[in-house]
This record gives sequence, structure tokens and C-alpha cells, in this order.
Amino acid sequence: MQQKAHVDVRLKLSADELKALVPSYHALIVRSGVKVTEALLQAGQNLVVVGRAGVGVDNIDVPAATRRGITVVNAPTTNIVAAAEHTVALMYALARKIPQADSSLRARQWQREKFVGVELVGKQLGLVGLGRVGSEVARRAVGLGMEVVAFDPYVSAERAQAMQVKLVSLDELLATSDFVSLHAPVTRETKKLIGAREFELMKPGARLLNVARGALLDEGALLAALDAGRLAGAALDVFEHEPPDDERLRQDPRVVITPHIGGSTQESQVRVGIEIAGEVLAVLEGRPARFAVNAPLVPPSLAPQLPPHIELAERLGRFYIQWVGGPLDAIEIEYAGTLADEETAVLTAAVIKGLLEPIHEDRVNLVNAQLVAQMHGLRVSERKTHGAARFENLISVRGARRVTGTVLQNQPHIVHLDGYWVDFVPEGYLLLMRHRDRPGMIGRVGTSLGNADVNIASMQVARDAPRGEAIMILNLDDPVPDPVFEKLREESDIEWVKVLQL
Repeated sequence: MQQKAHVDVRLKLSADELKALVPSYHALIVRSGVKVTEALLQAGQNLVVVGRAGVGVDNIDVPAATRRGITVVNAPTTNIVAAAEHTVALMYALARKIPQADSSLRARQWQREKFVGVELVGKQLGLVGLGRVGSEVARRAVGLGMEVVAFDPYVSAERAQAMQVKLVSLDELLATSDFVSLHAPVTRETKKLIGAREFELMKPGARLLNVARGALLDEGALLAALDAGRLAGAALDVFEHEPPDDERLRQDPRVVITPHIGGSTQESQVRVGIEIAGEVLAVLEGRPARFAVNAPLVPPSLAPQLPPHIELAERLGRFYIQWVGGPLDAIEIEYAGTLADEETAVLTAAVIKGLLEPIHEDRVNLVNAQLVAQMHGLRVSERKTHGAARFENLISVRGARRVTGTVLQNQPHIVHLDGYWVDFVPEGYLLLMRHRDRPGMIGRVGTSLGNADVNIASMQVARDAPRGEAIMILNLDDPVPDPVFEKLREESDIEWVKVLQL
């Protein structure tokens, strides 16, 4: 990097010292200990790019950087092997009680009978998440002679089979696995994914590992499961609060703990430096960065027509993944009408971003969307036709189902769902249902929502024939309570019901 840019290395600066220095620089590279605040970004009047030498960007005010036109890049692929190897190391530590035996011998004790362990060969490893790190753990576990199963609703059976992994439900994984290892991203759905109910389902004597995100695990429920004898042990590298403030975790001899060092190896430190330098140089030289955290600005020549269509494309992706779910193995994006004559790569990236961002462990943006799709095993194809039916142009996302949208009055609209012509804005809380067209259906749904103090902003009903099959879409001001959702699911005339938030 020194050959292409003047580089200064400044260590252990205070916040005020860094703020005083940053105005003269075009790029800033930091580790996790440096807070890149809005005030610091405002001081960096010449900043073009901020690089995070690592994966997480929690220490960077990304929205503030985006508002100022500053690209934020990270280095997300450098610690995959390190994290996978640390997971295997902790699995061995649990199986053979290595930390406890080490501490005992250092205390001048010779208690071999206390440290009888178990072998990994022939044991079942359950992976909750089969992303980049989970896949690497799977490969190593297969090599160790373990049987590997995984729960990941967004991975195809073919991809899992290629890794000699069997896809199962989460409940089955917990009930049958000797070791359970967490490798999922933290989302609204996965926060405290493993809690009291899940520990009750786990195979007696199983062992749990978490080298992913602390928020995936209910630490109190873990300790209760250990005390109840449900688990033989646990190994944690990440915690809900870091450093962990629960003294019981630090003192429990059945818990192996390490201070968030899953990605810390000499090799990964070298790789992270090389990768982040390349990302920063790419931005400085006007080239696309592979791992831009915030979306790049649309080129001025395309600005008038693309922004509303980019928003439409992303919302179609978000709508599809919430409506249909996984696994995601192939998606076709069709551009019809005037869009068929345009360069649509940025729109395809926006669709992919909408599809994968809610389920992927890393941030997905317009720059890295295609790469993330490849890593996720998602095949994306484009199709272009000049006929757009009733509209000037249309974008369709098609897999197991089909959703189609257009831009009307500079706002995204969904106009077609699985053979039904509709018209609604994909935003806020949405309630969708397929039902039989019967007298009183609209009233029953409206009454159920009204009794729960859920306000309906708009409603659409489309049907294939009088008293035939119909689809109902409601834009709501409030979320749908679980009891109302369950009541609607149990209605005999309702085939399926979905709640979305866009």
C-alpha cells in the first residue's frame, strides 16, 4: 500500500488526538477499539473511505458515513478458517476436559480419573447455520469421522449434500446431536435462538459451542440447563456482554470460555491487513470495492431514473424472502418494458440485497451482492422482455413463487402476485393471506384485527372467480399480535397467512 499512497501509522491515540489529525487524510483504517463517530467523520472533511480491519463495523457510524458520501469497507473473509479451527479446538477442549485437566495439574494435583473424556469419532455434530464458517467446521468435522447435520432454512439440500451434511429441523438437530455449534447471524428471528425450550429438547449429555454471536444464546438458560444436568458442558468465545459480567459463567468448571479470539491468529492478522488495504485502495482509485458496507452512490448519469427502481428491486427481494422463505438455490429476475433496454446489473444487485440481507451473517450491499449470492450458493439469472402488460416497465422475482412490481408516481408498487393483479405499496407491516372467496371473510379478518387494536391502512382483495380462490393484502399501522395470527391460521377458509415487515 505504501507504493500507492502515503501511509501513516498512529497507535494509541485519544479520541481528541484522532479528531485533530483526521482532516488531512483521505482514508482511515481502524480496528475494533477505535470509535468512528459522526463527529469524527464530520472532522474528516477529505475522507473518502473508512476501512475496518476485521468483520464487525459496530464501532463505525455507518449511516453518518453514508450521509457524507464516505464508503465504509471491511475485511469479512479473513477469519473464516481461524473461527472454524477455534470451534474445533473448543470441541476437543470440551470432549477431553483439557482446560480443567491443565488447571488441576498446575495446582499440583494428579487426578486422572476426574478427566475421562469422550471421543469425537462417531459423534453427531449439529451446526445451527451452514454459512461460511459453518461450512468450514463441517468439512473438518467430516474429516474427524463425525456425522454432521445442520439447520439452515436458506441452504439447499444439494449444497448440503455436497458437503456430506444432512439438513434437518432445529428440533431434530437438538434432540439427536452430541455437540451443537452455533454459526448463525443475529437477526430479530435468531436473537436468543437457543433458550430454555431448546435446552429441554437437547440430547442429555450434549455439549454446546458458540463462536459466532453472543446474542444467539440465552446465557441464563444455559446455566440452568447445566445445573439441571441436561448438558455435559459448553464452550463460549462470544458473550451477550463483553467481557461477560455473569460471574457464574467465569467460574463454572463445565464451561470453557475464551475472550472472543475465534478470529485471532497470526495468519488472519496478515490476511486482514492485505484485504483491507486492497479494499481501501480500490475506493481511492475509483474501482468498486468487494466488501463495501454501505451502498455506493448511483452515478450522476443514471440518477434521474434509477433510484426509485433500485428501491423497488430491493423491496421485491425483501418481500419475496419473507413471503416464500428458503431454501434459496435459484432466482430468476425478469425485466419487462423499457427496463429491458437498460443496463440492469445494479437492479439485480438490489434484488439480491433485499433477498439476502435479512438472512446473511454479513451486510449485503449493491457492491458485494453478486459475490455474496455466489458464496450463498444462490444462482441468479436475468430475463428481459419488451412487453410489460399494463405498465411501462415491470420487475419480477421468480422462484417458488412470483412477485412483480413497478414504479408509480416515483414510488414502488407491487402489482402482481402468483397470477393475481393487485396494487399496493410494499412498506411497513403487511398481512397476506390466500383464502376462499366467501361472504364475510373481509369482515372476519377486520374484526380480528380491530379487536386487537390493529389499524388497517389499506386493503386489497383479488380473486380468480366469484367464490373461488382469492388473495388478500392488508397494509397495517401496527404489528399483528401472535394470538391474532394463530387465529387466522386456524380459519378453515384460509389456505395460508403471512406477516411481513418491510
